[in-house]
Amino acid sequence: MKKLIISYILLLFGAFLQGLSMSFFLFPHSIPSGGAAGLALLVNHWFGFPLGLSLWLANAVFLVFAYQYFGSSWTFRTIIAVATTSTTISILASQVPFPHVHIILDILAGSLFFGIGVGILIRVGSSSGGMVIPALMIASYKNWSPGKVMMVINLMVFLLTSLVIDYKIVVFAVICQFLSTRVIDYIYELRIHRIALLSPYWRKK
Repeated sequence: MKKLIISYILLLFGAFLQGLSMSFFLFPHSIPSGGAAGLALLVNHWFGFPLGLSLWLANAVFLVFAYQYFGSSWTFRTIIAVATTSTTISILASQVPFPHVHIILDILAGSLFFGIGVGILIRVGSSSGGMVIPALMIASYKNWSPGKVMMVINLMVFLLTSLVIDYKIVVFAVICQFLSTRVIDYIYELRIHRIALLSPYWRKK
């Protein structure tokens, strides 16, 4: 029971860091941290929905299919992560002022906090939602590399976002992906005691 409580505390913390990175450092410059974040920016741009709600809508479609492919435990934890991230963005983006010194510093800080947050989520058997879900579904069906599938999907969303909002976005988004991926890998490979109750593997048993 204690391990379960700790795992959910870490899940909430990781999701909070992910939301903080988006609301404070990335979204103010319309930089998507991934495909779902890119869709959220487009929904916000086209329809004027709040960013937190836009992120939830961008994830909701994929979460519908997650249960069948990944099981109830993984899907439930991912829903909690997405809800926490969306709530964090809704609160911080609209109610907490934050000074921006330079876009490069924001990209570095955003990539760092996003990478730490997602790394924690993966370690406790959850995910950040978004394009992870369709990428794993396509990869399992076609027997392709999940990482490559997700990279292609994200790049397509980045290109669309850059065409609609600003062409420089695709460059900033790729830089953010590169840096945050390195942080995620570092967090995931840290030699600390894993929570045995939760498996980092996504495939449903």
